[in-house]
Amino acid sequence: MTRTALRRRPAGVDAQPFPGPSRTGADLGLPAPWSRADLLSRGDSELLELVKTEPIGSAVRSAACEILVTRYEALVRSCVLRYRDSPESVEELMQVGYVGLLKAINNFDPAFGGALAAYAQPCISGEIKRHFRDKRWQVRVKRSAQELLLEMRKATGDLAQELGHAPADAELARHLGVTDEELQEARQADMFFHTSSLDAPLSQADGPAKLADLLGADDPELERAVDMDAVGAHWNELPSRERRILLMRFYGNLTQAEIGERLGISQMHVSRLQATALRYLRACLLGGDTDDDSALARSSGAS
Repeated sequence: MTRTALRRRPAGVDAQPFPGPSRTGADLGLPAPWSRADLLSRGDSELLELVKTEPIGSAVRSAACEILVTRYEALVRSCVLRYRDSPESVEELMQVGYVGLLKAINNFDPAFGGALAAYAQPCISGEIKRHFRDKRWQVRVKRSAQELLLEMRKATGDLAQELGHAPADAELARHLGVTDEELQEARQADMFFHTSSLDAPLSQADGPAKLADLLGADDPELERAVDMDAVGAHWNELPSRERRILLMRFYGNLTQAEIGERLGISQMHVSRLQATALRYLRACLLGGDTDDDSALARSSGAS
């Protein structure tokens, strides 16, 4: 964590690496009367003034930044420990926290008063939350669900110690002051934190089985069931003879000639009745004009 960790910084922060603690003021190129020992003896406000007034890239400014970062390492760690139950490593979150601290150091104005710690804490926490929101989530999840998920992870451990058992959803929701629906939404958000490739092998399966093998496919009969339900809404509007013709043709797989023999009518007549009935159903389903009403009525009267 240390010097390598501190070298990773956001845009706008000194490009030079932080000087090491063993180097003297002369090694650092600090102009008199500034030496490292002198800077270490200075208070936060004086160091912040140097950060504000010294040009970016100067040795004095870099040394002042390093000292301030070292002093507030405990603050960064306290912000990171809130997320110790997350899948992200503490070391990675410390790096992110240092970015927030460096931004706070560069943006804090001592002239407005207040303490650097009070200003830096939300900057550090915000940077960590931004990291989770923008870098870790594989699917976009609204911020309230993300934050509730983090609170839920921490509360689960605290309640388990207090109650002596894993908390039920009702106990967890009551402790967090949220509804059951909000709690379930946070649990669903947890599923989006990690994604798996469909080509990922299944370790518990024999052979080259993949995750995609476990996923179901679209049921080809589902769309047909919807269509049949729509047809059923207008089925009884057809005359009985037309219904019999359609059933024999499309479910009995009879030819028009065979249907005509059974009904005692010609094949041509069967063809006309079938076409009229189908046009009527098509118009009903597509919202068109049902001009075949009169034809249906005539055929019904002739039945």
